[in-house]
This record gives sequence, C-alpha cells and structure tokens, in this order.
Amino acid sequence: MSLKPYLLLTKPGIVFGNLISVTGGFFLASRGSIDPLLFFATVLGVSLVVASGCVFNNVIDRDIDERMERTRKRALVDGSIGVTTALLIAALLGAVGFLLLLFIANPLAAGVALFGFVIYVGVYSLYLKRHSVHGTLIGSLSGASPPVIGYCAVSGRFDAGALLLLIIFSLWQMPHSYAIAIFRLDDYRAAGIPVLPAVRGIAAAKRQTVAYIVAFGVASLLLFVAGYTGLVYLAVSLALSGWWLYVAITRYRREEDSRWARQLFGISIMVVTALSAVMAFDYRHPAADPVLAAIVTPL
Repeated sequence: MSLKPYLLLTKPGIVFGNLISVTGGFFLASRGSIDPLLFFATVLGVSLVVASGCVFNNVIDRDIDERMERTRKRALVDGSIGVTTALLIAALLGAVGFLLLLFIANPLAAGVALFGFVIYVGVYSLYLKRHSVHGTLIGSLSGASPPVIGYCAVSGRFDAGALLLLIIFSLWQMPHSYAIAIFRLDDYRAAGIPVLPAVRGIAAAKRQTVAYIVAFGVASLLLFVAGYTGLVYLAVSLALSGWWLYVAITRYRREEDSRWARQLFGISIMVVTALSAVMAFDYRHPAADPVLAAIVTPL
C-alpha cells in the first residue's frame, strides 16, 4: 500500500511553508537563546496541527474538489481513501500537535494554534469559502498564526511583537491568495467559489493585490521601528517589498493577467521565506515595545 495518497492529504507544501514561518517567529523571540526541545516540539506541533487542518479541509472540500481540474484526482474524490479514515487521521494529527504545544510549549501557544485551526477549518472551510468574498481576508488570520505560535512558545505572552507578526503575515496572505485566485480563476468559477476576481472581476482583484503589497511593505517595517529587528532586516524588507511592488506595477498592463498573477505568486513565496529567515538572526532586544505597547496588553 502506497503512503503517498495519505501524505498528500496533509498538503505537505502548505505544511512546509508554515514550518518556515513558525521558525522565524520562534527565533525572533528566542534572540539567540535556543531551547532545542522547545523548538522541536513547537515546529512539530505546528506542523501536525496544520496537517490536521489540511486533512479536515480535504474532507470538507471533496465536493468542490470534484469540480476543479487541479483537485479532481485527490484521494477523497476518487475514493481511494475513505472519509472515516481521513477524519481519524486528521483527529490523530491534531491531538498530538495540540498536546505538544500545550505541554512542552505553553497554553498560549496552544491557544493561538487553536485560534488558527478554528478559523481555517470551522470558519473558512465550512462556511466563508463557499459563501463570502471576504473568506480570504478572514482566512488570512489562520495563515498568519504559525509565526505567532512560534513567538508565543518562547515568550509566553502575546505582546506587540506577536501582534506585529500577526499583522505582517496576514497582510502577506492577501496578495499571495489573490494571485492564486486570478491564475486559477476557471477552477474557482467551476466550483462556484466566490473569490474576489470571480465576484468583482480581475481588475478589482489586481488593484487590491497591489494595495495589499503596499500595506504589507509598510507593516513589515514595523518590526524594525519597534526595535525587534536590526538594519539587515530593514534592508531585506525594503528590498523584497519594493521588488514585489515594482513587478506588480510595471507589469500590471504589460502582462496577461494569469501570467502577472503567477509572477507575483512566485515572488510572494520568496518574500515570506526570506523575511522569516532574516528575522530569525537579525533580532534585537526592544526596551519596552515603544508605541505599540500602548495597544497590546501582554497576556
């Protein structure tokens, strides 16, 4: 029996992407003092929780997947894996992941993971994805949870640094997701999913994509402004967001819409990977979370 269909149920690409961002948040909060056991438990715990959410999503979306060219050969669609089996796998993965975060990290980290899980599975997958053009916006909170989990696993509190990570990675999710919606628009239309380009048109989606890239660029600088990162992070953040925006604007009308979106999607992957990596080593010791401390009361 091949294990590949079972592995694909967990969407390993998504799991790996979240592994990168949780590592960035963890190292940012650690500031050079790494607890190996805590790091391993946090990364593994988040990976298992994300994998669990992806399996639940596959179960929920199997009717949608049947209508989309890209997903119609998934195991739950062709029946090679049963729904009961998938639900058991999802439950087991989630249980182990949450227990690792709860008992080896801390309750706050487990709580943030639960927040992201509920948003993705309960709010986005079960309802918003099928009924609202705002599903991407709400779902972005789930996608932004892993770096916050990594940060809170170390710090044990939700402070200005955690808030900034949530904002930055939520804003990154928007142009990343809109780009996917544009170049996979035919699939989304076939499945009846109300993504922005299907509901309000590609032109509106492109305008919002550019606007969110600008917002992400501004937000990413706040980690430096608040004293959490140094000049290397500042330079990389400016260069990455500037490059992303430059490509989005200069090729806005020159490129065919699908090609434009694919280019921005590719850049988005490089942006989040590089930003997570640089915040992991160019950390600072903020004195008192200036300005932002007035907004967030540490838990």
